[in-house]
Amino acid sequence: MSSDLFEVQVQHFAALKSKYQATKYEDSSPSSLLYLILRKADLEFEITDFERNWLLNQELLETREAIEQEPLRKAKERRTLEAEFYKLKSKFKVTTGLSISSPLYFILWKLDSENQLTDLEVKYLQKQGLTQTVTIVQEMARFAALKAKYRATEYPNCSLDSLLYQILKQLDAREILSDVEANWLFNNQLVDTLEIFWQQKAVREAKFAQLKDKYKASEYPETSVSSPLYPILKNLEADRQLSESELNWLEEHQLSETLSIVLEIEQKRHFAELKVKYKATTYEDSSLSSHLYKVLKKIDLDNPLGEQDINFLKKRKLTETITLALDKYAASLKSKIQSGEPLSEADFDWIKQNGRDDVITFAQDKYAASLKSKIQSGEHLSEADIDWLKQNGYEDVITFAQEKEFAALKSKYDVSNYKDKTPSSPLYVILQKLDKGERLEPTDVAWLEENKIEASQPSYSYYGWQEERRSQGQRLFSGKIFTAYHKIEALFYEQQYKGTGNKWNLANASSHWRKAEQPRSALNLTENLDLDKIKENKLKSALLTTRGGAFRDINKLDDTEKCALKAIEYQPQSHHPYTLMGAICFERGQFLEGERWFNEAIKRGASPRDQDAEMKRVVKNAKNGKRREVVEYLLKKDPQRYAWAKFYRNRQDG
Repeated sequence: MSSDLFEVQVQHFAALKSKYQATKYEDSSPSSLLYLILRKADLEFEITDFERNWLLNQELLETREAIEQEPLRKAKERRTLEAEFYKLKSKFKVTTGLSISSPLYFILWKLDSENQLTDLEVKYLQKQGLTQTVTIVQEMARFAALKAKYRATEYPNCSLDSLLYQILKQLDAREILSDVEANWLFNNQLVDTLEIFWQQKAVREAKFAQLKDKYKASEYPETSVSSPLYPILKNLEADRQLSESELNWLEEHQLSETLSIVLEIEQKRHFAELKVKYKATTYEDSSLSSHLYKVLKKIDLDNPLGEQDINFLKKRKLTETITLALDKYAASLKSKIQSGEPLSEADFDWIKQNGRDDVITFAQDKYAASLKSKIQSGEHLSEADIDWLKQNGYEDVITFAQEKEFAALKSKYDVSNYKDKTPSSPLYVILQKLDKGERLEPTDVAWLEENKIEASQPSYSYYGWQEERRSQGQRLFSGKIFTAYHKIEALFYEQQYKGTGNKWNLANASSHWRKAEQPRSALNLTENLDLDKIKENKLKSALLTTRGGAFRDINKLDDTEKCALKAIEYQPQSHHPYTLMGAICFERGQFLEGERWFNEAIKRGASPRDQDAEMKRVVKNAKNGKRREVVEYLLKKDPQRYAWAKFYRNRQDG
């Protein structure tokens, strides 16, 4: 072992003995067993029981206790460091969770001890996203620079909350200090800083005197720069517009000459701004008496220019100004239109004189849009509206109105699935007629019979029933269209009866009321019949048959039977009452008797389709148990002819 190494170990051993209270142990050789134990303890290796006993035998009890207490001491020291680190993070606005082992602790300690950071240390803070901390660093650097600049370095406190920092910032901004702040500098023996303030104050007061003279305010006696007049005059000098409160202050203190200057400055500024705004900067005259100033003010106030003004601008080749003036006034008229305000005769004259058809177009578009909005909200256009749209070429709005009405009518009459959406569709005209209560032409009915909607829709009207596969769609002459048509026809025949007294009209009206699904209207119509006064048996039979059918519609089968049998008495050869009797029997469950009546009807000219239609009506109206009974009977009798009945086999009421 070299002598140098030996000497180092001896010194290290001595330091460890001092640290662990073992100085009374005489052996100082690095080969001592104590040196080994103390080295292990210092490196935080666990001390064995053998080593503890050895220390006890050597009467080094204090050393043993010091070694055992070392982890606790270090833990306490770590907690102390962590608490200090937490306080520093809070003080310097650190929001990230960097640990105590990071470089941050060193940087914050350095900041807290008022040492300036290096560029690398600042970059580290920026990289960690500690923007608030970086701001504090910059503020501290600024504070230090201000202290040097204003000779206040002897003041020890570098806290950013220090009043000195606020004072120095005010000095640097050439702002006036209050008496309290000046006294604070004096009380803290910052005489050099105070002297700088006095120098600044003297300069400001001299400047104040000059400004008062320049802006005709010398009669105001106050000379202190703390006067409200000083910032007002500074704003004037800096060509800043005065606030309303500043103008009021000048007026209250009767500084009329200053106010005149302010007014002139404001007008010149306004004139210059208007020149730029309306492309008139080539005109050199900036005097407030210039006619150009008056013209530009007119333009800015949305007033129309007269012929003299236009000629003035033309002579000075200010064509862009003319264009802007015309566009601006046209825009004001459009705004007027937009707000719903009517144009005056003078407005229309201006439009014509200046060829501004765009304003007229805008007005027309606006009115057309209002009509479209009216349509959108469900209102109908008047004839005058439609005429205006036609005259001004807005056929698209008319088409839009028709499409909206067509869609609404299709929805109202449950035919929205009809594929043709154009107003040129025959369906549109038909639905319009129905909606107005107008009768349909035979060609209209034929068209409805021939055309279908995409998919079948449920129709529970007896007379409107059409049994078709879903893929085939459903005839338009069904559902609400069907009932609406028959209601109109019923009302027509009622009016015919009132006008002529012809009771065949009663029979027709009653039949149509039934098809319109209003059997009680049919019963009311035929209630007070005096058959003895009717000579024609055929008419009596027809009236009784349709009345019996109406009773059947409301499930009064006994009354139905009475009417049907009486009708047969008056006209035994008519198949209609026989068909009605067959239907009654089927509804009562008297199938064989019903077949007999249907056969009698066929003998007298009824078709099998009439019987099928009655069967469908019976099945549809029957309740669950009775329905299954009728369905099973029909399917057993002729499963092919009555295949449609399978749909009702397991169907519930409703």
